[in-house]
Amino acid sequence: MKATTKHLLIGFIMLLGNLGLAQMQDSLRLNIMNFEEYLGYVKLHHPLIKQANLTLEFGEATLLKARGGFDPKVEVDYDRKKFKNTEYYDILNTTFKIPTWFGVEFKANFEENTGEYLNPSLKVPEGGLYSAGISLSLAQGLLTNERMASLKKAKFFKKQSLADRQILVNELLYEASLAYFDWLQAYNEEQIFASFLENAAIRLNAITRSVEVGDKAEIDITEARIVLQSRKLDMEAASLKRQKASLMVSNFLWLNEIPLELQPEIRPQMPALSSLESSLRIQEFLVQSDEISSLPKMQSLDAKIGRLTADRSLKRNKLLPVIDLQYNLLSSDYEELDSFNTENYKAFLNFSFPLFLRKERGDLELANLKLQDAQFEQRATAYRIRNKVEAVRFEINSLETQVALVEEIVEDYTTLVSAEDRKFELGESSLFLINSREQKLIDARLKANSLQIKELIATAKLFEALGLAP
Repeated sequence: MKATTKHLLIGFIMLLGNLGLAQMQDSLRLNIMNFEEYLGYVKLHHPLIKQANLTLEFGEATLLKARGGFDPKVEVDYDRKKFKNTEYYDILNTTFKIPTWFGVEFKANFEENTGEYLNPSLKVPEGGLYSAGISLSLAQGLLTNERMASLKKAKFFKKQSLADRQILVNELLYEASLAYFDWLQAYNEEQIFASFLENAAIRLNAITRSVEVGDKAEIDITEARIVLQSRKLDMEAASLKRQKASLMVSNFLWLNEIPLELQPEIRPQMPALSSLESSLRIQEFLVQSDEISSLPKMQSLDAKIGRLTADRSLKRNKLLPVIDLQYNLLSSDYEELDSFNTENYKAFLNFSFPLFLRKERGDLELANLKLQDAQFEQRATAYRIRNKVEAVRFEINSLETQVALVEEIVEDYTTLVSAEDRKFELGESSLFLINSREQKLIDARLKANSLQIKELIATAKLFEALGLAP
């Protein structure tokens, strides 16, 4: 057994727990890879699935970073100068800060400053000075600020990452489905030509014997041989098409980051439409909800609009003046809470306001334009998805009718060929007529195979239009 075959069988065995032991053992014994097994294999091992998971991890990391803006913080500033045995100053300032959701920050502080040339404003009691208070923004930064906006945007970004991951998985599974259906169509065509090639060979042998006993004209051998050669030519083309299609399927088969090669003895199986809809979760969506807004693409755009809305609120807040206030109660003894009172305090007020606000107004206008652009994209996408889904549904309904009609045609052509074959054996028909009937039957079977595959592809198109991810 080739190494690639071993790899493929090992990969199949790893799926036993997910796909059912009995079902998988039967498939291996019959060398069949049905669509459910194939899709499960892609979902488990394809590198792009793992890459899609990184998108979600990136969103989670961004959210973790944004939450860090509300982490308590300890700050220590120490400054000391000593020259020629003279201590100019020795300044220690430690601060513990607790940020809150709004523009309020609680602080606890300890100062201990000494030195011969110490700035008089920095003098503190012996043993240091304690303070406790708050800093807050009274205008800009009160209702929204950088920390709040970053956290809001990070939450929306995580939601968008989840939806984008589903979209990436959907695209991969859609492409994998198309590859499987192409392989299935090519395999069925090869089987059709193989069966008629066998018929042509049997007919040539029968005619040769008839010519030998004088029942048929020798020219019939030439005609039968031409038909056989034509069947061989069709068979060779179909075999090449099947091999190329199987290589395309192999692009989606991986095991432990190692690409696998689909072996010739492995063959596809025509899935039932109900089974296909179940594998792709289409029926689940159609039964539970028909709302476009619940689809991953729309959820991604909703999250994008949420991020842009949070950014616009921040830019709008920048139009307000900066009024920062700090107020701290002072005490030389932190153990006595009564020592903290309004008679001993330190206060700070900062006010700033640009006169023209050109930068702030420009940033706000850009934020509005980006938000409007996303809203237009959302409406256009919803309209496009709704029409695409409706068009695919019409296509599926039409193909169901076409498949039913072509199956009747195949059945009637089969009856005609059988009847013509019996007449030929009785000497009441010609080889030309039976070959003509048989060619019509071949064309009808190829048409039936093509329409059945188109019906499967249309179902996959519906899956891709909805953007679902099993």
